[in-house]
Amino acid sequence: MAQDKGWKDYFADDARYADVINGIGCKGKQLVKKEQLHELDTQAAGKTRDILRRAAFGVNFAIIGIESQEVIDYAIPLRNMIYDVDRYEKQAVRIRKKIRRSSKGLMPGEYLYGFKKDSRLHPAVTFILYAGTDEWNGPKTLHEMLDFSDIPAELREMTADYRINLIEIRKFEDTSVFRTDVRQVFDFIRCSEEKDALKKLVEGDAYYRHMDEDAFDLVVQYTNATELIEKKNYYMEDGRKINMCTAITELISDGRTEGMKIGRTEGMDEKTRIIVRNMIKRGYPDEDICAVVECGQDMIDEVRRSI
Repeated sequence: MAQDKGWKDYFADDARYADVINGIGCKGKQLVKKEQLHELDTQAAGKTRDILRRAAFGVNFAIIGIESQEVIDYAIPLRNMIYDVDRYEKQAVRIRKKIRRSSKGLMPGEYLYGFKKDSRLHPAVTFILYAGTDEWNGPKTLHEMLDFSDIPAELREMTADYRINLIEIRKFEDTSVFRTDVRQVFDFIRCSEEKDALKKLVEGDAYYRHMDEDAFDLVVQYTNATELIEKKNYYMEDGRKINMCTAITELISDGRTEGMKIGRTEGMDEKTRIIVRNMIKRGYPDEDICAVVECGQDMIDEVRRSI
């Protein structure tokens, strides 16, 4: 989807990636610099993740991914758990190879399973940036996906859980934890459905008068105002900076922002249904459709009934 590409292009800038890690993962503490990030392969369990980096912390490192989400995925704890497990398994494979190349002094279990007593895996963390207009009502843990009816409480307590790190951008008000224009991007998306709030926002922050092009390209997808894309060069300044303040003010003064929310939501839903319909007809499993289109099972069932 267009928003996915927009986020990928935007977070190609490691300064912004580090800002998300510091702002969200480290509660505003500036612990990671852009120089400490290294891009990783995004293939995971036969699927393609959005964005993945290795972040250095002293002599150690963590594997940190960012997944953008526009619609509610009711199976997302399972999907993200698979992503994280895939990163752990890739690490374990390398450890096994290294251990079996040098088998001297190993205990039987260490050689048999390719993992020594002091072997360690590096942490894998995934942030889910949800920018959809619907309030998130999906599960945030694996337990919320499990049917525990009639299951003894004792067994439930022993069933391993998995929690997702969901960031609802439209509810994220304390953007002061960010040091880059991640703050302005989050603020813009949060205000994008209220034209008065949006006008006040862009007029009150000097950054929007000199907005980076990739940030502009990303946020305008949340207004459905095609004029902003078509006239982007008109608002372009030296150094490929864009005056978003002027653009939004002109749109509002011309009365062209009416129906922004409705137009975007309905257009997105219809395109999603077309993709789902085509994948159903080609025999794709429901799990793959949910992962590729980023929709819930309820939408697949609805489209299937209409075929």
